[in-house]
Amino acid sequence: MTQAFGQTVAEARTWLLFAHAAATLYMTGVIWFVQIVHYPLFSRVGQPEFSEYEREHVRRTGWVVAGPMLAELASAVAIVWVVGGWLAWTGLALVGVIWISTGIWQVAAHRRLEAGFDAAAHARLTRTNWVRTAGWTTRSVIALALAAAFD
Repeated sequence: MTQAFGQTVAEARTWLLFAHAAATLYMTGVIWFVQIVHYPLFSRVGQPEFSEYEREHVRRTGWVVAGPMLAELASAVAIVWVVGGWLAWTGLALVGVIWISTGIWQVAAHRRLEAGFDAAAHARLTRTNWVRTAGWTTRSVIALALAAAFD
């Protein structure tokens, strides 16, 4: 009975680490695409169409990232609780950095851009988004290291 329970706990931990890695790797791919392709192209959208384009960008992006970001947050918290250790805590701290960056810099820049294209706001958005890009890239390494440690 004890061994069966232990296997169940180990299997649950494996699934948790897998879900965490999947959400983190997904968001890392999204953020690199946004940083290298999507945000730089904002300046190529015509001025009359930009406000509507930006509103649609925010709306559609929300559908793409909300679920994975919440899954990543929940699984990072669970990993700190279940697995513990400095890697788990570092990963959770980076989730905090990413969410704070999103709330302080990216949301503010997007709100400014909804009023119309603004070169300074666009430059700030692209520049500060490197914080999230670096954060998610580092989180990917951590998520894979955590998964490998319990393989």
